[in-house]
Formats: sequence, C-alpha cells, structure tokens
Amino acid sequence: MTPEQAAAASKPVVLELGDLFTRCPTTLRRARLLGISGWAFYVTGRAGALGDVRAETVAAALGFLAPDAVADGWDAARRVVPPVEVAAATLAECCRWGEERLDPLPGVSRLAALLGRAIDAADASGMPLFAAWRAMPVPVRTAGARAAVGLRLLREHFAGAHLIAVRASGMTPLEAVLAGPDGEAGAVACGWLPPYPPVGPLVRRRLWAEAVTDRLASPAFAALGPADGAQLVELLIATRTHLTEQG
Repeated sequence: MTPEQAAAASKPVVLELGDLFTRCPTTLRRARLLGISGWAFYVTGRAGALGDVRAETVAAALGFLAPDAVADGWDAARRVVPPVEVAAATLAECCRWGEERLDPLPGVSRLAALLGRAIDAADASGMPLFAAWRAMPVPVRTAGARAAVGLRLLREHFAGAHLIAVRASGMTPLEAVLAGPDGEAGAVACGWLPPYPPVGPLVRRRLWAEAVTDRLASPAFAALGPADGAQLVELLIATRTHLTEQG
C-alpha cells in the first residue's frame, strides 16, 4: 500500500471517528457547564488552540464554515470563557471518550502507536489548526485516550490538507461543500445561507481536490511504511466496526 493509498483509505474513517466524541451527550454537557451554546463550544473547541484571536482568523483557519456563523459562535464564547479553556475542555472530553469507548477495544494500543507516529511525521505547513492541536499537551495517557486524540489530530490534518487542495483547485470553500456528498444540506449545516451557486461544473474540481488532499497527507503515512500503513487502515476500519456494533 502506497502512502497516498493509505491516506485515501484512512481519510473517510478518520473524518468520521475523529469527530465522534463531539456528539457524545457527556461532551455536549460540558458546553452547558461552561455557559455557552453547543455551536459556540464546537467552534471554539476546534479553534481555541489558536489562542485569543479574531473571528476572521478563526474563519480563515476553519475554512469550510461560513464566516458569519463562525463569528457568532466564537464571539459568544469569548464573552464567557477564554478560547484556550474551551479547547482544553474539548481535549479533556476527547480523552474521556477515548478511555470509555476505545480502551476496551482490541488493538487500541497498536492503533494509538501508529496514529502517534503518523501525526509526528505529518507536515503542518499551511495547517495552523493541526499545528496548534499537535502542540497541546494530552492530559490523559491511556491507550484509548491517545488513540482518540490521535484520531482528532489526524482529522484536523486531513481537513487542513483539503482546504489547501480546494483553494488550489480554484473552488471556494462553499463550492467544495456544495459539490460534496451532502450538497446544500451540508452547506446549511456549515452555516452558509442560500442562494447557492450551481454544482454541476464543480464536481470534477472536487475529485481533483480529493486526490490532492491525499497527496498532501501522504508524508504522514510514508513514515509508517507499506506494512504499518496497511495495518493502520485495518485497525481504523475495525475500530469503526466495533463502535458501530456498540451503538
């Protein structure tokens, strides 16, 4: 398995699993404890690792979320709690979820180790969110916690790579969302308001951007080598299967 093949095979699983903890009811309760909305917690939890920056900077780093929606969540949270504290709370919830859901699974120690090697080798150029998250200390060191954080970081790496690829393709972030599998429903979920541009001419560019995303992410997988890259893919798929069976 080549590094690009490993990246392509890992990407959909990582994008799914790396965000799964944010939908956990216990994680959502943390937002209420902080006195902010779920949306503010999501936006600031992702971007708070950047520090107390302006909403425009956050929107540029997140890319695929509508700037007005980002500003609504970011500014609302900043009035209540420092962004870095929200990021730390998000990281703690990620670790808790990993301990609860991933620690009991077979192969979790190996999964955590492979994810850690990939993340250490990843190139963070042009990916400020990934770089900021990678620099944050992990408060819990169980295998499940490390795997959960690894999934989160690798998700941000893929997201950063895809944003670069989308802009290189000539598409705007909104156009990329519309050309994706969720179409206009995805645009609404990301805070973009209609009217929307036509999607037809964008599909070919979207496919090109997906291939470039895999190429940009491939150095992380090259560090693993063919055998370990293939094993990481197998462990990711097995983890998703186990979590799906758990419900």
